[in-house]
Amino acid sequence: MTSPDSVLIVGASAAGLSTAEALRRHGYQGRLTLLDAGPHLPYDRPPLSKQVLAGAWEPARVQLRDPARLEALQAEFALDEPAVALDAAARAVTTGSGRVLRADALVIATGLTPCRLPGQDGLAGVHVLRTLDDALALRRDLTAGRRLVVVGEGVLGAEVAATARALGLDVTLAGMGRTPLGEQLGDVIGELLSRTHGERGVRLRLGVTVEELTGAGGQVTGVRLAGGELLAADVVVVAVGSRPATGWLEGSDLPGLPGLPGLTPGGGVACDSRCRAAEGIYAVGDVASWQHEGLGRRLRLENRTNATEQAQAVAANILGADRPYTPIPYFWTDQYDVKIQAHGLPSPAAELTVVDGDPEERRFTALYREGGRVTGVIGWNMPKQARVLRQQALGAQSLASA
Repeated sequence: MTSPDSVLIVGASAAGLSTAEALRRHGYQGRLTLLDAGPHLPYDRPPLSKQVLAGAWEPARVQLRDPARLEALQAEFALDEPAVALDAAARAVTTGSGRVLRADALVIATGLTPCRLPGQDGLAGVHVLRTLDDALALRRDLTAGRRLVVVGEGVLGAEVAATARALGLDVTLAGMGRTPLGEQLGDVIGELLSRTHGERGVRLRLGVTVEELTGAGGQVTGVRLAGGELLAADVVVVAVGSRPATGWLEGSDLPGLPGLPGLTPGGGVACDSRCRAAEGIYAVGDVASWQHEGLGRRLRLENRTNATEQAQAVAANILGADRPYTPIPYFWTDQYDVKIQAHGLPSPAAELTVVDGDPEERRFTALYREGGRVTGVIGWNMPKQARVLRQQALGAQSLASA
């Protein structure tokens, strides 16, 4: 499809906005609509668990673009309008208010839905963190509370624990993994993060299952672990993962392309290497599962960098390009004074070799190797060196052979 007369983007966060901006940069002059379930104009999510939660940034600071730039985009923003159904043949989306929006090309950019624990919705003081409103509500409770339990030892859980501890709260981090981020980055990095959190006064209850949330009078009072230990809490953050936000597509007629299933349970919207889910329908960002030609496998990446980079490929392909999306994956996390950059595909199964610096000095870069091949690069408080190492070790050819 070349130069469609209209494009509808379902989801107006970083991935959706970046797609719209890339279309305009490529000279697209047609009608452009961004539909979003939330009430806010596009904003950035990474600061929510750090600067916004800490109170260092006012909510307006996370807005991705100022009003003048949004006006220059010449796009309609349909906010507070959750998508509830898709007619793929007509490329038409029905919203919760009954509005029907049609377009020649459709981009699915609905992101993620946080997972929840049984019983949490009936208890005050229990939070997930995905939206700006989530962050502001959690900050209010942290300001009034004293004891926080974070359930989930991944990136989000570890960042929330670090932010809350810096605010002076009594913090416990609980989760099924043995170390923070161990499932993503392996035991060496995970054990170093365990020491980092422990040195700041965070209590770790890891390698254990959460049995239930306890409460009294509708207010959370604690988290009970398997084995019976009760972690007292005024506030609980549930950070046990997310699912692609595809519930609105269930029961739709999204057919998929030949060889593609359309929707995969828990796996997002299945796309080809051009990020096409069906004829004239694309997916971008956290919700998109696409075929990475360089790696010869399907990927779905949940990070800010991918949202922006994938949007460029989607916009170009909407306008007639035939461009596979073959990025070197990348994500980062900031916790206390620690800045971690991870490039490629780090894995707990990989062998980690320090290249520069010293883990004991909390400043180093390292390579991940599996089967004799470099599969990932990590930097701990050495961002520039990590980027150089990535260029040396994870060029397109070396990553493709991984």
